[in-house]
Amino acid sequence: MPVFSRFLRYFMAVAQHGSIRKASDELHIAASAIDRQVLQGEKILGTQLFERLPSGLRLTTAGELLLTSCRRWSRDLNALQTQLDNLKGLRQGSTDILIPDALTKGFLPTLLGKLRQTHPGIMVSIHVRKSHDMGELLVKGHADFALMFNPGHMRELTVRTHKEIPLGFVCLPSHEIAGLDEARFSLAAEYPMIVPAPPLALWRPIGVLEAETGVKVATVAKADNIQMIKSMVLEGAGVGILSYLDAYDEVQKGQLAFTPITNRKLPPLTLALCVDRSRQLSTAARFIITEIENFFAEQF
Repeated sequence: MPVFSRFLRYFMAVAQHGSIRKASDELHIAASAIDRQVLQGEKILGTQLFERLPSGLRLTTAGELLLTSCRRWSRDLNALQTQLDNLKGLRQGSTDILIPDALTKGFLPTLLGKLRQTHPGIMVSIHVRKSHDMGELLVKGHADFALMFNPGHMRELTVRTHKEIPLGFVCLPSHEIAGLDEARFSLAAEYPMIVPAPPLALWRPIGVLEAETGVKVATVAKADNIQMIKSMVLEGAGVGILSYLDAYDEVQKGQLAFTPITNRKLPPLTLALCVDRSRQLSTAARFIITEIENFFAEQF
């Protein structure tokens, strides 16, 4: 049962989005019900919390003060929950994790599945978001930690651990490239290639390599979905260019092979585990972070 009142939950959602409709979409509550709660709250408090503008709702000074208090109460509540979880030890507990779409398959579901068997009392809530949004979400207290690609500098965040993920060729195990320990980028001109397209981040380093080396990639297909690229490779349509993390699951199962591309000008993809330096982590969150750190050290 939510600890915050219905009014405060609705108020915080409207304040975040500046729109009753968007708050309705997030909370899965009728917009009319949210509007009634906000109006009732303003009546009880005796002050207007939002300016109603053609472009949406904007907080008044009173609304800003209430939102600041709400966030403080939320942080205090999280700290209390952490202390209660610590009293229970690892028998029970919960943690919220932010991850990018690329981690919805592969090592993370496998790792969390094993933890579920050994620690069934720990409840994990996973939120799939874009990496460039995760820093702000962490600072706002939406999660305990995040796994993000190429994190930008934010003074509020600490990188607990990171791993460099190579870019390479993904092919069938029977393909000639699969027998190589590493490969030159020039091979991309010799075989039919299936390459990432925007908005996938991997299209940028491939474009940089083409410009730097003068190699013209023999592109036969482009896709803005990693799973689609892997599916086409599995069907023998060509060789893909992906990160090791993208193909980790299929490589472990022997369905695909991964050969890293060697080039001094090719920056690796960095996967980082980040936390808000001011957040007090629960026993459950610290435990799962440690397990991920161990996995990075042993497997990658």
